[in-house]
Amino acid sequence: MTGAPSPRGAVADVERVFREAHGQAVATLIRHFGDITIAEDAVQDAFVVASEKWKLDGLPPNPVGWIVTAARNRAIDQLRRAGRGRELERELDTQRPAVDITEPEESGPVEDDRLRLVFTCCHPSMRVEHRVALTLRLLGGLSVPEIARSFLVSEAAMAKRLVRAKYKIKAAGIPYRVPAEHDLPERLRSVLTVVYLIYNTGADDELRAPLRAEAIRLARSLVELMPDEPEVAGLLALLLLNESRIPARFVDGEPVLLADQDRSVWDIDLIEQGTGLVRACLRRNQPGPFQIQAAIQAVHCSTQHFEHTDWPQIVALYDQLLSILPNPIVSLNRAIAVGEADGPEAAMKLVEEVADDLTDYHILHSTRGVTLEKLGRVDEAEAAFTRAIQLAPTDTDRRLIERRMQRLATGRDPSGRQ
Repeated sequence: MTGAPSPRGAVADVERVFREAHGQAVATLIRHFGDITIAEDAVQDAFVVASEKWKLDGLPPNPVGWIVTAARNRAIDQLRRAGRGRELERELDTQRPAVDITEPEESGPVEDDRLRLVFTCCHPSMRVEHRVALTLRLLGGLSVPEIARSFLVSEAAMAKRLVRAKYKIKAAGIPYRVPAEHDLPERLRSVLTVVYLIYNTGADDELRAPLRAEAIRLARSLVELMPDEPEVAGLLALLLLNESRIPARFVDGEPVLLADQDRSVWDIDLIEQGTGLVRACLRRNQPGPFQIQAAIQAVHCSTQHFEHTDWPQIVALYDQLLSILPNPIVSLNRAIAVGEADGPEAAMKLVEEVADDLTDYHILHSTRGVTLEKLGRVDEAEAAFTRAIQLAPTDTDRRLIERRMQRLATGRDPSGRQ
């Protein structure tokens, strides 16, 4: 044992282990018991017990193994009370005397419990949004509000989505097993989306940095699993290039926009890994959304100064992305790039074209504020920033927009640089 920690330290330890271990524990329990609710409830109960026990005893040598074993025992107790546990316990004990989370029990194309859980949650009979939401909940242990923010929907709507997904699995008898080789490509798009959303959920919160690490780990595993799928390599490249800028994204806990980041602290090794993957994808000439997004990030990472960014190249890449992934958010990002390449008037026209589709999206209104400020339309810019603050989903987002409004009010940045 590590010794009895302070209560505050114990809480932090439990929260850290929860972030790091939840996906592995749930995936392992689902493999053992084949039931989402039993696995999820047992893991939650085990963490409650851990939060009390570790206050007194400190962390065990293998916290993840402790959680899995405790959750397994609680699940068996629950099944015993339901009249089925004794037979199941004998069966499990015959198969193996104890849970060993480091040793996979099944053979097949997917050898990692967490990857297995991602693929099995992405069953073709489920709606795409249900596959992604359920996997985020089970694998990453994300709360309903966190998942709702990722999807830009209300908490109530997301809670219903998760209930429906679990009901669908039970009603349709969807098995939790390794998909056959020929099923893997069909489920790949949903899997990549899940991994990307897991990364993004941890992108603006250092307390959730383990989510980013888990997403990158899963992406690397997918590349090993499916080396001939260029979109898998594109996703990994995108995550690595985004991660390379993390050291410069926050100063004193506040976010720093790309134009103002200290590029000397960007992670050169991650940039080289990411750009190498992008070059390999370009040679395959099978473009997909993740590869193109990675190429856009590679352009950003290729220059030491924001002013030297090749904006026409970025606009061209957004044109390509829109041709295969037409949606208003991509159009908005393209408008921002057009503004840098061709000026605010060109950008304003494009922003207004997607305004009706993104009326509740705070970044649309923030972008309008930035563009209107550059055009000298100060009153309209202030109204746009005010609306963006009202819609901002987090305190961090609100503070960032408020700082932009302060620039507007003081006139300290007449160029409009954001």
